[in-house]
Amino acid sequence: MALREKVRLMDGAEMERVLRRLAAEAAERLGGLDGVVLAGIHRRGVFLARRLAERMGPLLGGEVPCGELDITLYRDDLSTLSEGPLVRSTRLPVEVEGSKVVLVDDVIYTGRTARAALEAILDLGRPALVRLCVLVDRGHREMPIHPDLVGRVVPTSRSEVVEVRLREVDGVDEVVICERGERS
Repeated sequence: MALREKVRLMDGAEMERVLRRLAAEAAERLGGLDGVVLAGIHRRGVFLARRLAERMGPLLGGEVPCGELDITLYRDDLSTLSEGPLVRSTRLPVEVEGSKVVLVDDVIYTGRTARAALEAILDLGRPALVRLCVLVDRGHREMPIHPDLVGRVVPTSRSEVVEVRLREVDGVDEVVICERGERS
């Protein structure tokens, strides 16, 4: 199915403003650096978590530990994916046990990715708390999961796709809404 770009929600400058705001909100809510770790959900959440950690460090007075979380084997649709799903690594620089974990993802839609991420984190230990930070909340939840920190809430239809493009992966920073179209 082909996608047609429909609306640009954020350009690089707007994304930077949103990330700075999210970093400030996260720093304020976490109340200090002690026990904090950011866990970016593969794939784009990893890069967003790194950017947030860079912006939070000066606000919290030190380097914010940041790692990556693979949720592939925790997905509830694993059997509908390709025969050999790509499993990436989970690397967190601190123990989860007793930590303040901030899960970071690009878009929240049904809530299933966040549910899988929670399961993955809990398999690593019992955190003191877990918070969810997303760049875009597009609605249409299927699970009772809501982010604690949101860059932007964007009402969408189910026929639309929100694409977060990051320079580390895509060569550009932007967020666009695309319409699902027929293959050409």
